[in-house]
Amino acid sequence: MNLLEKTEIQQLLEGHTPQNRKRREDALLIMSAALTAVDPAQAVLNRLAYNPASAVLTVGEYAYDLNYYKRVFVIGAGKAAAPMAGALAQLLGERVTDGAINVKYAHLGGAPVGSKIAITEAGHPILDMNGVAGTKRIAKLLKATTPEDLVIAVMSGGGSALLELPVEGVTLEDMQALTAQLLKTGATINQLNTIRKHLSQVKGGNLARMAYPATLVSLILSDVVGSPLDVIASGATVPDTSTFAQAWNALEQFGLTAEDKGFKPLVPEQILKHLQLGVSGAIPETPKPTDSLFANTRNIIVGDNRVAAQAAAQKAGELGYNTLVLSTFVEGEAREVARVLAGVAKEIASYDSPIPKPACLLAGGETTVTIRGDGKGGRNQELALAAALALEGLENVLCLPLATDGSDGPTDAAGALVDGHSVSKARAIGLDALTYLAQNDSYHFFQRSTELLKTEPTNTNVNDLTLFLVW
Repeated sequence: MNLLEKTEIQQLLEGHTPQNRKRREDALLIMSAALTAVDPAQAVLNRLAYNPASAVLTVGEYAYDLNYYKRVFVIGAGKAAAPMAGALAQLLGERVTDGAINVKYAHLGGAPVGSKIAITEAGHPILDMNGVAGTKRIAKLLKATTPEDLVIAVMSGGGSALLELPVEGVTLEDMQALTAQLLKTGATINQLNTIRKHLSQVKGGNLARMAYPATLVSLILSDVVGSPLDVIASGATVPDTSTFAQAWNALEQFGLTAEDKGFKPLVPEQILKHLQLGVSGAIPETPKPTDSLFANTRNIIVGDNRVAAQAAAQKAGELGYNTLVLSTFVEGEAREVARVLAGVAKEIASYDSPIPKPACLLAGGETTVTIRGDGKGGRNQELALAAALALEGLENVLCLPLATDGSDGPTDAAGALVDGHSVSKARAIGLDALTYLAQNDSYHFFQRSTELLKTEPTNTNVNDLTLFLVW
Protein backbone atom coordinates (compact mmCIF):
# COMPACT_ATOMS: atom_id res chain seq x y z
CA MET A 1 0.00 0.00 0.00
CA ASN A 2 1.37 3.42 -1.00
CA LEU A 3 -0.21 6.02 1.27
CA LEU A 4 1.02 8.85 -0.97
CA GLU A 5 -1.35 7.64 -3.69
CA LYS A 6 -4.39 8.46 -1.58
CA THR A 7 -5.95 11.83 -2.42
CA GLU A 8 -7.14 12.63 1.09
CA ILE A 9 -3.64 12.16 2.49
CA GLN A 10 -2.27 14.87 0.22
CA GLN A 11 -3.66 17.51 2.59
CA LEU A 12 -1.03 16.42 5.11
CA LEU A 13 1.64 17.72 2.71
CA GLU A 14 0.09 21.06 1.84
CA GLY A 15 1.27 24.38 3.28
CA HIS A 16 4.71 23.15 4.33
CA THR A 17 8.19 24.18 3.26
CA PRO A 18 9.82 21.92 0.67
CA GLN A 19 12.01 20.37 3.37
CA ASN A 20 9.12 19.69 5.76
CA ARG A 21 7.02 18.35 2.90
CA LYS A 22 9.83 15.95 2.01
CA ARG A 23 10.05 14.70 5.61
CA ARG A 24 6.30 14.12 5.70
CA GLU A 25 6.51 12.21 2.44
CA ASP A 26 9.29 10.12 3.97
CA ALA A 27 7.12 9.33 6.99
CA LEU A 28 4.28 8.17 4.75
CA LEU A 29 6.63 6.08 2.61
CA ILE A 30 8.06 4.41 5.71
CA MET A 31 4.59 3.55 6.99
CA SER A 32 3.61 2.33 3.51
CA ALA A 33 6.50 -0.13 3.62
CA ALA A 34 5.32 -1.37 7.02
CA LEU A 35 1.79 -1.99 5.73
CA THR A 36 3.05 -3.75 2.60
CA ALA A 37 5.17 -6.09 4.72
CA VAL A 38 2.11 -7.33 6.61
CA ASP A 39 -0.25 -7.62 3.65
CA PRO A 40 -2.43 -10.55 4.79
CA ALA A 41 -2.60 -12.41 1.48
CA GLN A 42 1.14 -12.23 0.99
CA ALA A 43 1.75 -13.20 4.61
CA VAL A 44 -0.24 -16.40 4.02
CA LEU A 45 1.46 -17.18 0.71
CA ASN A 46 4.88 -16.58 2.30
CA ARG A 47 4.27 -19.44 4.75
CA LEU A 48 2.42 -21.88 2.47
CA ALA A 49 3.35 -23.86 -0.62
CA TYR A 50 1.19 -26.22 -2.61
CA ASN A 51 2.32 -28.78 -5.18
CA PRO A 52 -0.69 -29.77 -7.34
CA ALA A 53 1.18 -32.73 -8.79
CA SER A 54 1.75 -34.39 -5.41
CA ALA A 55 -1.18 -32.65 -3.70
CA VAL A 56 1.10 -31.80 -0.77
CA LEU A 57 0.41 -28.60 1.13
CA THR A 58 3.38 -27.32 3.11
CA VAL A 59 2.65 -24.98 6.00
CA GLY A 60 5.86 -23.83 7.61
CA GLU A 61 7.59 -27.02 8.75
CA TYR A 62 4.48 -29.19 8.40
CA ALA A 63 3.31 -31.09 5.30
CA TYR A 64 -0.23 -32.24 4.57
CA ASP A 65 -1.11 -34.72 1.83
CA LEU A 66 -4.45 -33.49 0.51
CA ASN A 67 -5.06 -36.88 -1.13
CA TYR A 68 -5.49 -38.23 2.38
CA TYR A 69 -8.24 -35.77 3.26
CA LYS A 70 -11.70 -36.18 1.82
CA ARG A 71 -12.62 -32.55 2.45
CA VAL A 72 -10.83 -29.22 3.04
CA PHE A 73 -12.66 -26.47 4.91
CA VAL A 74 -11.61 -22.82 5.25
CA ILE A 75 -12.99 -20.93 8.22
CA GLY A 76 -11.97 -17.85 10.17
CA ALA A 77 -12.61 -14.37 11.41
CA GLY A 78 -10.94 -10.99 11.65
CA LYS A 79 -10.32 -7.73 9.86
CA ALA A 80 -7.82 -9.49 7.58
CA ALA A 81 -9.78 -12.71 7.10
CA ALA A 82 -10.99 -11.83 3.57
CA PRO A 83 -7.56 -11.49 1.92
CA MET A 84 -6.18 -14.40 3.95
CA ALA A 85 -9.01 -16.65 2.76
CA GLY A 86 -8.59 -15.22 -0.73
CA ALA A 87 -4.96 -16.33 -0.75
CA LEU A 88 -5.99 -19.86 0.26
CA ALA A 89 -8.65 -19.98 -2.45
CA GLN A 90 -6.06 -18.83 -4.98
CA LEU A 91 -3.54 -21.42 -3.82
CA LEU A 92 -5.81 -24.45 -3.39
CA GLY A 93 -8.55 -23.78 -5.96
CA GLU A 94 -11.02 -26.65 -6.24
CA ARG A 95 -9.40 -28.47 -3.33
CA VAL A 96 -11.48 -26.21 -1.02
CA THR A 97 -14.71 -28.07 -0.29
CA ASP A 98 -16.54 -25.42 1.71
CA GLY A 99 -15.88 -22.53 4.04
CA ALA A 100 -17.17 -19.59 6.02
CA ILE A 101 -15.46 -16.47 7.41
CA ASN A 102 -16.57 -13.40 9.37
CA VAL A 103 -15.11 -9.98 8.51
CA LYS A 104 -15.68 -6.43 9.68
CA TYR A 105 -18.06 -4.32 7.64
CA ALA A 106 -16.35 -2.82 4.56
CA HIS A 107 -13.30 -5.12 4.98
CA LEU A 108 -13.85 -7.19 1.84
CA GLY A 109 -10.64 -6.28 0.02
CA GLY A 110 -8.92 -9.38 -1.34
CA ALA A 111 -11.95 -11.57 -0.64
CA PRO A 112 -12.07 -14.97 -2.38
CA VAL A 113 -13.92 -14.51 -5.67
CA GLY A 114 -15.89 -17.40 -7.14
CA SER A 115 -14.90 -19.76 -4.32
CA LYS A 116 -17.03 -21.82 -1.96
CA ILE A 117 -16.06 -19.69 1.03
CA ALA A 118 -19.08 -17.77 2.36
CA ILE A 119 -18.41 -14.33 3.84
CA THR A 120 -20.39 -12.65 6.62
CA GLU A 121 -19.83 -8.97 7.34
CA ALA A 122 -20.30 -8.16 11.01
CA GLY A 123 -19.82 -5.57 13.74
CA HIS A 124 -16.57 -4.56 15.41
CA PRO A 125 -15.58 -3.75 18.15
CA ILE A 126 -19.10 -4.44 19.41
CA LEU A 127 -20.53 -7.86 18.51
CA ASP A 128 -23.75 -7.79 16.46
CA MET A 129 -26.35 -10.25 15.15
CA ASN A 130 -24.44 -10.82 11.92
CA GLY A 131 -21.38 -11.91 13.89
CA VAL A 132 -23.42 -14.47 15.80
CA ALA A 133 -25.12 -15.69 12.60
CA GLY A 134 -21.79 -16.07 10.80
CA THR A 135 -20.32 -17.94 13.76
CA LYS A 136 -23.27 -20.33 13.77
CA ARG A 137 -22.53 -21.04 10.11
CA ILE A 138 -18.90 -21.83 10.97
CA ALA A 139 -19.97 -24.00 13.91
CA LYS A 140 -22.34 -25.98 11.68
CA LEU A 141 -19.46 -26.78 9.29
CA LEU A 142 -17.16 -27.85 12.10
CA LYS A 143 -19.65 -30.06 13.87
CA ALA A 144 -19.91 -32.20 10.72
CA THR A 145 -16.15 -32.82 10.40
CA THR A 146 -14.46 -36.21 10.66
CA PRO A 147 -10.86 -37.46 11.09
CA GLU A 148 -10.59 -37.44 7.29
CA ASP A 149 -11.13 -33.68 7.03
CA LEU A 150 -8.64 -30.79 7.04
CA VAL A 151 -9.75 -27.47 8.49
CA ILE A 152 -7.69 -24.37 7.74
CA ALA A 153 -8.53 -21.38 9.93
CA VAL A 154 -7.52 -17.81 9.10
CA MET A 155 -7.49 -15.65 12.22
CA SER A 156 -6.57 -12.00 12.63
CA GLY A 157 -7.16 -8.97 14.80
CA GLY A 158 -10.81 -8.24 15.30
CA GLY A 159 -11.59 -11.93 15.53
CA SER A 160 -12.57 -11.60 19.18
CA ALA A 161 -15.58 -9.44 18.31
CA LEU A 162 -16.33 -10.97 14.92
CA LEU A 163 -16.30 -14.62 15.99
CA GLU A 164 -18.74 -15.19 18.81
CA LEU A 165 -21.40 -17.57 20.02
CA PRO A 166 -22.27 -16.73 23.63
CA VAL A 167 -22.71 -19.49 26.19
CA GLU A 168 -26.25 -20.61 26.93
CA GLY A 169 -28.10 -18.07 29.06
CA VAL A 170 -25.99 -15.11 27.92
CA THR A 171 -27.49 -13.02 25.12
CA LEU A 172 -26.03 -10.92 22.37
CA GLU A 173 -27.23 -7.83 24.22
CA ASP A 174 -25.44 -9.00 27.38
CA MET A 175 -22.16 -9.34 25.47
CA GLN A 176 -22.61 -5.93 23.82
CA ALA A 177 -23.18 -4.30 27.22
CA LEU A 178 -20.14 -6.04 28.71
CA THR A 179 -17.84 -5.04 25.84
CA ALA A 180 -19.04 -1.43 25.95
CA GLN A 181 -18.32 -1.25 29.70
CA LEU A 182 -14.85 -2.79 29.33
CA LEU A 183 -13.88 -0.45 26.49
CA LYS A 184 -14.73 2.51 28.72
CA THR A 185 -12.47 1.28 31.51
CA GLY A 186 -9.30 1.09 29.44
CA ALA A 187 -9.02 -2.68 29.93
CA THR A 188 -6.17 -4.27 28.01
CA ILE A 189 -6.87 -6.66 25.14
CA ASN A 190 -5.59 -9.50 27.35
CA GLN A 191 -8.08 -8.68 30.10
CA LEU A 192 -10.91 -8.23 27.63
CA ASN A 193 -10.21 -11.55 25.95
CA THR A 194 -9.82 -13.47 29.22
CA ILE A 195 -13.35 -12.45 30.14
CA ARG A 196 -14.84 -13.08 26.70
CA LYS A 197 -13.22 -16.53 26.42
CA HIS A 198 -15.15 -17.69 29.48
CA LEU A 199 -18.46 -16.50 28.09
CA SER A 200 -18.11 -18.09 24.66
CA GLN A 201 -18.69 -21.40 22.89
CA VAL A 202 -15.90 -20.70 20.38
CA LYS A 203 -13.18 -18.69 22.12
CA GLY A 204 -10.37 -20.00 24.30
CA GLY A 205 -9.76 -23.20 22.35
CA ASN A 206 -13.44 -24.02 21.99
CA LEU A 207 -13.34 -23.63 18.20
CA ALA A 208 -10.65 -26.34 18.11
CA ARG A 209 -12.90 -28.46 20.30
CA MET A 210 -15.66 -28.05 17.70
CA ALA A 211 -13.30 -29.02 14.85
CA TYR A 212 -12.06 -32.17 16.60
CA PRO A 213 -11.39 -34.89 15.39
CA ALA A 214 -10.46 -33.18 12.10
CA THR A 215 -6.91 -31.94 11.49
CA LEU A 216 -6.77 -28.19 12.18
CA VAL A 217 -4.24 -25.67 10.88
CA SER A 218 -4.67 -22.09 12.08
CA LEU A 219 -2.91 -19.25 10.23
CA ILE A 220 -2.69 -16.24 12.51
CA LEU A 221 -1.98 -12.58 11.78
CA SER A 222 -1.20 -11.15 15.20
CA ASP A 223 -2.66 -7.93 16.56
CA VAL A 224 -1.50 -8.50 20.14
CA VAL A 225 1.71 -7.25 21.72
CA GLY A 226 4.25 -10.09 21.79
CA SER A 227 1.94 -12.34 19.72
CA PRO A 228 0.75 -14.67 22.52
CA LEU A 229 -1.23 -17.34 20.68
CA ASP A 230 -3.87 -17.74 23.38
CA VAL A 231 -4.79 -14.04 23.24
CA ILE A 232 -4.95 -13.26 19.50
CA ALA A 233 -8.62 -13.37 18.43
CA SER A 234 -9.28 -14.75 21.93
CA GLY A 235 -7.29 -17.93 21.14
CA ALA A 236 -10.16 -19.73 19.42
CA THR A 237 -7.91 -22.56 18.19
CA VAL A 238 -5.34 -22.47 21.00
CA PRO A 239 -5.17 -24.12 24.44
CA ASP A 240 -6.35 -21.60 27.02
CA THR A 241 -4.15 -20.85 30.01
CA SER A 242 -6.56 -18.35 31.58
CA THR A 243 -9.22 -19.28 34.10
CA PHE A 244 -12.69 -18.31 35.27
CA ALA A 245 -11.06 -16.87 38.39
CA GLN A 246 -8.89 -14.53 36.29
CA ALA A 247 -11.92 -13.43 34.29
CA TRP A 248 -13.80 -12.64 37.50
CA ASN A 249 -10.80 -10.82 38.99
CA ALA A 250 -10.51 -8.65 35.87
CA LEU A 251 -14.12 -7.55 36.26
CA GLU A 252 -13.52 -6.87 39.94
CA GLN A 253 -10.44 -4.78 39.14
CA PHE A 254 -12.58 -2.33 37.18
CA GLY A 255 -15.40 -2.33 39.72
CA LEU A 256 -17.81 -4.07 37.37
CA THR A 257 -18.98 -6.74 39.81
CA ALA A 258 -20.27 -4.14 42.27
CA GLU A 259 -23.75 -2.71 42.16
CA ASP A 260 -24.34 0.69 40.56
CA LYS A 261 -25.62 2.92 43.41
CA GLY A 262 -27.26 -0.13 44.97
CA PHE A 263 -29.60 -0.83 42.10
CA LYS A 264 -28.00 -3.28 39.67
CA PRO A 265 -24.60 -4.67 38.62
CA LEU A 266 -22.65 -2.70 36.04
CA VAL A 267 -22.58 -5.76 33.76
CA PRO A 268 -25.53 -8.09 33.06
CA GLU A 269 -26.42 -10.47 35.89
CA GLN A 270 -26.34 -13.55 33.61
CA ILE A 271 -22.67 -12.87 32.87
CA LEU A 272 -21.81 -12.61 36.56
CA LYS A 273 -23.81 -15.76 37.29
CA HIS A 274 -22.01 -17.76 34.57
CA LEU A 275 -18.55 -16.63 35.72
CA GLN A 276 -19.39 -17.44 39.35
CA LEU A 277 -20.45 -20.96 38.31
CA GLY A 278 -17.11 -21.32 36.55
CA VAL A 279 -15.13 -20.08 39.55
CA SER A 280 -16.93 -22.60 41.77
CA GLY A 281 -16.18 -25.46 39.37
CA ALA A 282 -19.83 -26.11 38.56
CA ILE A 283 -19.13 -25.82 34.81
CA PRO A 284 -16.01 -26.99 32.93
CA GLU A 285 -13.04 -24.78 32.13
CA THR A 286 -11.91 -23.88 28.63
CA PRO A 287 -9.66 -26.50 26.91
CA LYS A 288 -6.18 -26.58 28.45
CA PRO A 289 -2.74 -27.46 26.96
CA THR A 290 -2.97 -31.06 28.20
CA ASP A 291 -6.19 -31.71 26.29
CA SER A 292 -5.72 -34.42 23.63
CA LEU A 293 -7.93 -32.55 21.16
CA PHE A 294 -4.92 -30.35 20.31
CA ALA A 295 -2.79 -33.29 19.11
CA ASN A 296 -3.68 -32.59 15.46
CA THR A 297 -3.82 -28.79 15.77
CA ARG A 298 -1.12 -26.42 14.52
CA ASN A 299 -1.16 -22.67 15.20
CA ILE A 300 1.21 -20.63 13.03
CA ILE A 301 1.93 -16.89 13.16
CA VAL A 302 2.16 -15.54 9.59
CA GLY A 303 2.70 -11.85 10.45
CA ASP A 304 2.93 -9.47 13.40
CA ASN A 305 3.95 -6.01 14.57
CA ARG A 306 7.65 -6.79 14.56
CA VAL A 307 7.53 -7.68 10.86
CA ALA A 308 5.92 -4.28 10.17
CA ALA A 309 8.41 -2.41 12.36
CA GLN A 310 11.42 -4.08 10.74
CA ALA A 311 10.12 -3.26 7.26
CA ALA A 312 9.61 0.36 8.32
CA ALA A 313 13.16 0.50 9.69
CA GLN A 314 14.55 -0.92 6.46
CA LYS A 315 12.71 1.67 4.39
CA ALA A 316 13.85 4.47 6.67
CA GLY A 317 17.43 3.31 6.25
CA GLU A 318 17.02 3.36 2.46
CA LEU A 319 15.81 6.96 2.75
CA GLY A 320 18.94 7.95 4.66
CA TYR A 321 17.79 7.81 8.28
CA ASN A 322 19.57 6.25 11.21
CA THR A 323 16.96 3.89 12.60
CA LEU A 324 15.99 2.46 15.96
CA VAL A 325 13.10 0.12 16.70
CA LEU A 326 12.75 1.05 20.34
CA SER A 327 10.26 -1.73 21.15
CA THR A 328 7.34 -3.68 19.73
CA PHE A 329 5.97 -4.29 23.23
CA VAL A 330 4.69 -0.78 23.96
CA GLU A 331 1.60 -0.62 26.16
CA GLY A 332 0.08 1.89 28.59
CA GLU A 333 -1.99 5.06 28.49
CA ALA A 334 -1.67 6.68 25.06
CA ARG A 335 -0.95 10.16 26.42
CA GLU A 336 1.72 8.87 28.81
CA VAL A 337 3.40 6.78 26.12
CA ALA A 338 3.38 9.87 23.89
CA ARG A 339 5.30 11.89 26.46
CA VAL A 340 7.91 9.14 26.90
CA LEU A 341 8.47 8.69 23.16
CA ALA A 342 8.57 12.46 22.64
CA GLY A 343 11.23 12.58 25.35
CA VAL A 344 13.39 10.15 23.38
CA ALA A 345 12.88 12.26 20.25
CA LYS A 346 13.99 15.36 22.18
CA GLU A 347 17.11 13.49 23.32
CA ILE A 348 17.93 12.72 19.69
CA ALA A 349 17.26 16.33 18.67
CA SER A 350 19.49 17.74 21.42
CA TYR A 351 22.28 15.20 21.82
CA ASP A 352 22.20 12.78 18.85
CA SER A 353 21.49 10.00 21.32
CA PRO A 354 20.61 7.12 21.36
CA ILE A 355 20.99 7.52 17.57
CA PRO A 356 22.28 10.52 15.59
CA LYS A 357 20.22 12.73 13.30
CA PRO A 358 18.69 12.28 10.80
CA ALA A 359 16.84 9.67 12.82
CA CYS A 360 13.80 7.47 12.56
CA LEU A 361 12.51 6.23 15.90
CA LEU A 362 9.91 3.44 15.76
CA ALA A 363 7.75 1.92 18.47
CA GLY A 364 5.09 -0.76 18.09
CA GLY A 365 2.42 -2.16 20.34
CA GLU A 366 -1.00 -1.08 21.49
CA THR A 367 -1.81 1.65 23.96
CA THR A 368 -5.08 2.22 25.78
CA VAL A 369 -7.24 5.25 26.49
CA THR A 370 -9.13 5.77 29.72
CA ILE A 371 -12.17 7.77 28.68
CA ARG A 372 -12.54 10.92 30.77
CA GLY A 373 -14.50 13.14 28.40
CA ASP A 374 -17.26 12.81 25.85
CA GLY A 375 -15.22 13.43 22.70
CA LYS A 376 -14.36 11.23 19.75
CA GLY A 377 -11.02 9.67 18.89
CA GLY A 378 -8.79 6.63 19.07
CA ARG A 379 -5.59 5.65 20.86
CA ASN A 380 -3.33 6.75 17.99
CA GLN A 381 -5.02 10.11 17.62
CA GLU A 382 -4.82 10.66 21.37
CA LEU A 383 -1.15 9.70 21.29
CA ALA A 384 -0.59 12.16 18.42
CA LEU A 385 -2.31 14.99 20.30
CA ALA A 386 -0.30 14.37 23.47
CA ALA A 387 2.88 14.15 21.38
CA ALA A 388 2.06 17.44 19.65
CA LEU A 389 1.83 19.11 23.07
CA ALA A 390 5.13 17.56 24.16
CA LEU A 391 6.87 18.63 20.94
CA GLU A 392 5.46 22.18 20.85
CA GLY A 393 8.00 24.70 19.62
CA LEU A 394 10.52 22.11 18.44
CA GLU A 395 11.86 22.40 14.91
CA ASN A 396 12.65 19.41 12.74
CA VAL A 397 10.63 16.74 14.56
CA LEU A 398 7.45 15.01 13.45
CA CYS A 399 5.35 12.19 14.82
CA LEU A 400 3.03 9.76 13.04
CA PRO A 401 1.11 7.15 15.09
CA LEU A 402 -0.75 4.66 12.88
CA ALA A 403 -3.39 2.00 13.47
CA THR A 404 -2.27 -0.60 10.96
CA ASP A 405 -5.86 -1.64 10.23
CA GLY A 406 -6.72 1.89 9.09
CA SER A 407 -9.39 2.32 11.76
CA ASP A 408 -8.35 4.02 15.00
CA GLY A 409 -11.02 3.49 17.60
CA PRO A 410 -14.58 4.31 16.50
CA THR A 411 -13.39 6.63 13.72
CA ASP A 412 -12.58 6.64 10.01
CA ALA A 413 -9.03 7.82 10.70
CA ALA A 414 -5.92 5.70 11.18
CA GLY A 415 -3.99 8.31 13.17
CA ALA A 416 -2.58 11.79 12.72
CA LEU A 417 0.64 13.46 11.54
CA VAL A 418 1.93 16.16 13.88
CA ASP A 419 5.04 18.25 14.45
CA GLY A 420 6.35 21.00 16.72
CA HIS A 421 4.06 23.56 15.09
CA SER A 422 0.78 21.62 15.30
CA VAL A 423 -0.35 23.11 18.62
CA SER A 424 0.44 26.73 17.72
CA LYS A 425 -1.20 26.42 14.29
CA ALA A 426 -4.31 25.01 15.91
CA ARG A 427 -4.31 27.78 18.50
CA ALA A 428 -4.34 30.31 15.69
CA ILE A 429 -7.71 28.97 14.52
CA GLY A 430 -9.18 28.85 18.01
CA LEU A 431 -8.33 25.27 19.06
CA ASP A 432 -6.91 24.58 22.50
CA ALA A 433 -5.05 21.27 22.43
CA LEU A 434 -5.20 20.72 26.20
CA THR A 435 -8.97 21.13 26.25
CA TYR A 436 -9.44 18.67 23.41
CA LEU A 437 -7.11 16.16 25.09
CA ALA A 438 -9.00 16.46 28.36
CA GLN A 439 -12.22 15.64 26.49
CA ASN A 440 -10.68 12.70 24.60
CA ASP A 441 -11.66 14.62 21.46
CA SER A 442 -8.56 14.18 19.33
CA TYR A 443 -10.56 13.34 16.21
CA HIS A 444 -12.35 16.69 16.07
CA PHE A 445 -9.13 18.53 16.93
CA PHE A 446 -7.25 16.99 14.02
CA GLN A 447 -10.27 17.17 11.73
CA ARG A 448 -10.30 20.96 12.15
CA SER A 449 -6.50 21.28 12.00
CA THR A 450 -6.43 19.02 8.88
CA GLU A 451 -3.86 16.60 10.33
CA LEU A 452 -5.93 13.40 10.35
CA LEU A 453 -4.43 10.42 8.54
CA LYS A 454 -7.13 8.51 6.66
CA THR A 455 -6.00 5.35 4.89
CA GLU A 456 -9.38 3.60 4.54
CA PRO A 457 -9.35 -0.08 5.61
CA THR A 458 -5.91 -1.57 5.01
CA ASN A 459 -7.22 -5.16 5.31
CA THR A 460 -4.46 -5.98 7.77
CA ASN A 461 -4.11 -5.57 11.52
CA VAL A 462 -0.88 -5.94 13.49
CA ASN A 463 -1.35 -3.44 16.32
CA ASP A 464 -0.10 0.12 16.06
CA LEU A 465 3.15 1.63 14.87
CA THR A 466 4.44 5.05 15.94
CA LEU A 467 7.13 6.89 14.04
CA PHE A 468 9.21 9.94 14.99
CA LEU A 469 11.48 11.59 12.45
CA VAL A 470 14.18 13.93 13.76
CA TRP A 471 16.51 15.83 11.42
